[in-house]
Amino acid sequence: MSFCIESDKSILPYQVQQAKDSLFLLFTQVLKYSWALKWNEEFSEKKSKEIFNPKPGPKPVDLTEISGIHENLIEKTRKVIRTMHYSIRTEKNYLDWIKRFLCFHHPIDIDRLNPQQVADFLEFLAVERNVSSSTQNQALNAISFMVTTVLKLDFSGQLQFSRAKRSQRLPTVLRKDQVKSLLNNLDGIYALMAGLTYGTGMRLMECIRLRVKDIDTERNIITVREGKGSKDRVVPLPEKYRKDLLEQLNKTETLHKKDLENGYGETWLPDALARKYPSALKELGWQFVFPSGRLAVDPRSNRVGRHHIHENSLQKAVKDAAKKCGLPSTVSVHTLRHSFATHLLEAGYDIRTVQELLGHSDVSTTMIYTHVMNRPGITIRSPADDL
Repeated sequence: MSFCIESDKSILPYQVQQAKDSLFLLFTQVLKYSWALKWNEEFSEKKSKEIFNPKPGPKPVDLTEISGIHENLIEKTRKVIRTMHYSIRTEKNYLDWIKRFLCFHHPIDIDRLNPQQVADFLEFLAVERNVSSSTQNQALNAISFMVTTVLKLDFSGQLQFSRAKRSQRLPTVLRKDQVKSLLNNLDGIYALMAGLTYGTGMRLMECIRLRVKDIDTERNIITVREGKGSKDRVVPLPEKYRKDLLEQLNKTETLHKKDLENGYGETWLPDALARKYPSALKELGWQFVFPSGRLAVDPRSNRVGRHHIHENSLQKAVKDAAKKCGLPSTVSVHTLRHSFATHLLEAGYDIRTVQELLGHSDVSTTMIYTHVMNRPGITIRSPADDL
């Protein structure tokens, strides 16, 4: 497959590399084939040696080498990120983009950093690497963090660069009968998670990161914590999934008790809660509703605990179910969120209500689904309960 892709001159080198990286992740992290597990070390080593310096001149360096050259800056940035309680994913993404930026301009005197160097890198991503607008914005956010928060420089109003074209694609939305068919082709925990995603409009990671304390089965509500933009919101708990969710909570409690008996039972806590409330690490309320099947080591605290289930497992289950149903290949977990919003609007709920349920900051984002008449003040009924 790799040979066929590389022989196609219409496919750019970076796209070939993306395909190879995707296969590495598929076989080693998702499917976990025993014959492919040996690729883990090779893959990690290969990524650490990524070269991001396309300019002629001094010998290019990889990400590992640049980490040693700019060790003080990297560590200082890491400390600032952790002081500000950013997530481990944000920390990794920011540091990776900063390293790529330093590789691109190697050798670079960080004390003489200027706006043009930042603009050149961002323009390279858009023009040469042909990245999406979201990828370019992610790089911009990481470098801006380093410039303004770590180095205390002010480049405001001085950045002029070519922006990646923003896609104007409409979301994929399923009919109610298609949603029903999709959910019926899912089993166990994945059926529950996908059902809740459709029934509440939660994002993938919002569902994955639910804690026991966020579920209120008495009032039939779910509190979504730290959603996009670090906002909390409340969504309806579909009556259709109330019984299954209670059973899942019981399974989570049973698993947690076994962990405690074995000397474990800790989970990851946001911000500085682990220091403020050490006992909360082992409290049932803070455990993830959908826990991982194995214990893991927290990369920051080095504590052994139980994290949530990996998002790839739900994504793969939904993709497989969609294929069985003959649904478009574009169907994903996020499609269920799009369908939730559209079906609410079709049922006559006003746009502001749907905006609040989705956690959108701007109503214009919600308007992509449709325009509806204004009917405020009505009780929310999840579309999942009409299946």
